[in-house]
Amino acid sequence: MKIQESAENYLETLLILKKRLGDVRSIDIVNELNFAKPSVSVAMKNLRENGYVEMDGNGYLSLTDKGRVIAETMYERHTLLSDWLITLGVNEKTAVEDACRIEHVISAESFAAIKRHAQQHKAK
Repeated sequence: MKIQESAENYLETLLILKKRLGDVRSIDIVNELNFAKPSVSVAMKNLRENGYVEMDGNGYLSLTDKGRVIAETMYERHTLLSDWLITLGVNEKTAVEDACRIEHVISAESFAAIKRHAQQHKAK
């Protein structure tokens, strides 16, 4: 099932914050993305209802297995594409912004090819 780019961004952000902070609440996502609280609340509700995120009784968020697969895929794409673009001479700010856009539209086949290429050239 293909989910929207915004949902992929929320899942990736939750993964990143979980690594950085340990426990994550909606307010942490609000602060990270500079989004309005109601927007994040609606997004988290939708992600919970669709089985991507769970919330415990204390309001802490966690990724389900299904959500983690998407989050990790987006995170891997983002980091590899950012690093690759920087290696090609793109300034860091532009590379990160471009990687954020590319990560959502690139096919699995094209990403795998870029990943292989980047790994081969990194080893040299």
